[in-house]
Formats: sequence, structure tokens, C-alpha cells
Amino acid sequence: MSEFPSTFTREWVEFANPENAAEIFKCDLTWLTSYWNCIFGNGCQGIDKDLADHGCCSDGAYYYDKADEVRVTAAAKRLTKSLWQNYDIARKGKQFKISELGLDNDRKTKKVNKTCIFFNEAEFSKEYFGCALHHLAIKEGKHFIETKPDICWQLPIRRSWESRSVGDDKYEVIVIGEYTRQAWGEGGADLDWYCSSNTQAHDGAEPVYLSNKQELIKLMNLPAYQKLAELCSARITAMNNRKIKHLPLYVIHPATKAAKG
Repeated sequence: MSEFPSTFTREWVEFANPENAAEIFKCDLTWLTSYWNCIFGNGCQGIDKDLADHGCCSDGAYYYDKADEVRVTAAAKRLTKSLWQNYDIARKGKQFKISELGLDNDRKTKKVNKTCIFFNEAEFSKEYFGCALHHLAIKEGKHFIETKPDICWQLPIRRSWESRSVGDDKYEVIVIGEYTRQAWGEGGADLDWYCSSNTQAHDGAEPVYLSNKQELIKLMNLPAYQKLAELCSARITAMNNRKIKHLPLYVIHPATKAAKG
């Protein structure tokens, strides 16, 4: 069981955004048809070895923008004492405080005892161990994309943007791929363990494009997701039906390949 470098050969597909002809979706089929799944509490070693059971929650979450922070704050105010270990800490003083300034003065969720303010320790509650905002979504019958910071529900899917000129036409290319260790920048190399290209996390029951359907719809749009799902499904069917198992045309994520034997 090991982590693979993210620079292996990948298959990509491109198609026009059904809702905007000036945009192109560029999607990593190798990642989206891999069998990665979150193994928090079930083998995850955490990005900080000293807080191994905290998964990727030990540094707090940087907000994407003001709207992200406003949404998370609204969700946090709906948390009860039984759901949230740091309920009282957030209410110390006159203001409800869940945020702080991080690197480059960017706003992020506050850290309490070296971890995100929303993290519940196992000794607080076995039932609500982990992210309080995740448990809030379950309790309210919602998907956690409505309660958790953007970076938290997106990981390890990464949406980024590129520009492309074709003659006189200009396009915005929306890239949907794997949030690799390198995508974290300088800090990525310092993570003690990382899951996206790690064999241990590639034992999911469904490929990523299905298990993360709601996240992908949010990152794209429904018609674009439907087109992506069609392409992913066709790829998997073709791979399963081929007689030669390792044609270069079908690049299987190495972590999934190793996990499946």
C-alpha cells in the first residue's frame, strides 16, 4: 500500500459547457473513474501524524470567498451543544467567532487545540465524532455541500481555470481533476499522509464520478455533469469489455489498479 506520484499519464476529455458556449470543461477521466473514497475513521492516517485521527481537519479551512464564510457561519449558528464540542468557545465574548486570519491574511476557520473549530473529538461524542458541520447536514437531511466550507466538500476534486485562444475566439477552460498533493503548493510536501493517490483510499464501491455526483453537479452544472457521467460510463464499459487489459488508451489510476489487484 503506497502513495503514487501524481505525474503519471492521465486521460482527459473536453466538451463545451452546455450552458455557456464560451466555456469548455476539461475533465480528468483517469481520476473521475478511479475508485477513491474518503476513509476518515477507517484507515485514514491524517495529514498530521500527531493528529492522525483528525483526517484533513487539523489545519482549519480557508474560505473561497465572503459568500463561503457567510454560508458556513449561518450553518454554524444552527449547531447545538450536543452536536458541537466548541459551541461555547465560538460564543466567548460579545461576538460569534468561528474565523481567523491565516497565511497571507486570508480568512479561514479558527483553530482550537491545533485543529479546526468544527472538529469534534471522539471523547466528546462517539456519535458525532469528526466534523460538526457534516453531522449537521445529516441531521437536517441535507447534503454537506450546504453546510461545510467549499474546500472541505470539494476535496479531493479540484476545479481550476485556464484560458485558451483559438483564432480570434477566447475560451475559459474549467478543469475538473484530482486535488493532488502538489495542488496544495509548498505546504503539500509537508503533509505527513495524503489520500487522493494513495492505494488505501482506492477501495470505493463506486467510481468518483458517481460517489461524488452532488459535488460535481455543484462544481459544473447538471447538463455538464450528465455529459461527463455519460463519457465516464462509456469509458468504464469499454475497459471492462476489452480483451487486452492494459491498452494505453485506458489509463487506470495507479492507486486504484494496485488496490484492486
